[in-house]
Amino acid sequence: MPVDLILVQMARVLVEIAVFALLGRGVLALLAGQHRHDNLFYKILETITRPAVRAVRGLAPRCIIDAHIPMLTFFLLFWLWIALAIAKRHLCGMHGLAC
Repeated sequence: MPVDLILVQMARVLVEIAVFALLGRGVLALLAGQHRHDNLFYKILETITRPAVRAVRGLAPRCIIDAHIPMLTFFLLFWLWIALAIAKRHLCGMHGLAC
């Protein structure tokens, strides 16, 4: 298997982990309400998503409030996942593989 295809697939897996962790974090925030910061599982999901959320906070303009950054991170990661899927399909076709 070509190295470029492996790198794209690894990037997709990392993005998927972050997206599912953000989704779980959102669901748990809805269920736990104000006490979500005391929940162990919420803290674990927050630790997993912290690098992506901080990166988006650094890229986003200051007019976007901090409470909206995780949602923005989710949507940006979702579109990155779509772009990586398109790149994977292109690389598979370029290398003559049936992926």
